[in-house]
Amino acid sequence: MTRGGGADGGPAERRPGAFARLPGGWWRTAGTALAGTAAVGLLMAGCDATGDGVRSEGSASNSPVPSQARSATPTPSPSSSVAYQKVDARALLRKDPKVGADVKKTLAKPCTADEYPIDVTYASLTGGKRADVIINVMTCADSVGIGSYVYRKGAKGYENVFSNEQPPVYAGVSKGELEITKQTYDTGDAVCCPTGEDVMTYRWAKHRFSEYSRYHTDYSKTVDGAETSATPSED
Repeated sequence: MTRGGGADGGPAERRPGAFARLPGGWWRTAGTALAGTAAVGLLMAGCDATGDGVRSEGSASNSPVPSQARSATPTPSPSSSVAYQKVDARALLRKDPKVGADVKKTLAKPCTADEYPIDVTYASLTGGKRADVIINVMTCADSVGIGSYVYRKGAKGYENVFSNEQPPVYAGVSKGELEITKQTYDTGDAVCCPTGEDVMTYRWAKHRFSEYSRYHTDYSKTVDGAETSATPSED
């Protein structure tokens, strides 16, 4: 399931099986487009022209998520030489006892044809010999993120080392670190129009991910081009 998203968060053209060169020598693949799905997924940070050593398949959001530069140093440092191995994300989730019943029910049948509401990103987050697998699962109807997971390659296969099943949720990669985005809504907000977002950043240390920073953003709201409310700007 694929929706376009440019480096600035806006829509971008996708072609089935298309490959695009990213800064730093990394490559990105785009799957088959799925039309008719509301574009309300969360921004997959780090998948578009960042040079973070990220390879992603599936859908990138074009929701209005503001970007914020951070100078944090990842621990461990991501390596551009980490091997990439494509996985069957749906099979991985369905056999994982840590994945909730609601998510598995969503994956029981495709949204249309053979397209499932799954985004997959491959990146070095844990310092392993192979790239970690970041998986996001969304609803078919409105593309709301219902589960985010990170799998690490070990001696016995892929191990679930992070999961968040509190929607709306979306996992991405920023500067070699795991970034979790959760859009926030006020009473009466439509699914397409969240009020703001919370962004949490996690670092891998002592065999687990630990949150070390977070920030909240309130979105501006406009009616016919006239601003009705906005986050106060810094002087």
